[in-house]
Amino acid sequence: MAHEHHRRQGPSTARFYIITVSTSRYREKMSGGSPRDESGDLAVEMAREAGHEVVGRDLIPDDMYVIRRRILELVSRDDLDVIVLTGGTGLTKTDVTIEAVRPLFEKEIEGFGDVFRYFSVQEVGAAAFLTRATAGVINGKAVFLLPGSPNAVKTGMKIILQEISHLLYLIK
Repeated sequence: MAHEHHRRQGPSTARFYIITVSTSRYREKMSGGSPRDESGDLAVEMAREAGHEVVGRDLIPDDMYVIRRRILELVSRDDLDVIVLTGGTGLTKTDVTIEAVRPLFEKEIEGFGDVFRYFSVQEVGAAAFLTRATAGVINGKAVFLLPGSPNAVKTGMKIILQEISHLLYLIK
């Protein structure tokens, strides 16, 4: 099967960069606090446990221009393969991660959102249709946009980690 071949041909170790998008946690950090970032911690832990490298991590506010600027900086780097953003994907007016990043996609991976919703419906029921999780490719980097809850990050990272070698083989 082609996908099995692609998995074997793809890199066995990917280099991840994790970004948590949360204005409240960002404000806490900027005021000298030590904000809890359970979702970011979980994404880092899952990537490392799967044998991948985490080359960096950020906490940024729900600001379209801050998000977009950070993504543009990261996709120009040669030392990472995958960017995972958690948070800012909901339906409130402050949730702007999708709007900030989607226009940058050279190719959108619509199927990621479909698979994410498929698995999410088993946990949260019909409310899974409210998620806007998506993914895409920018400058040879896989970029994933996940909701900010720990359960959503766990679901998303399971999907990502299962297919990341295959995906990186295809986009490199």
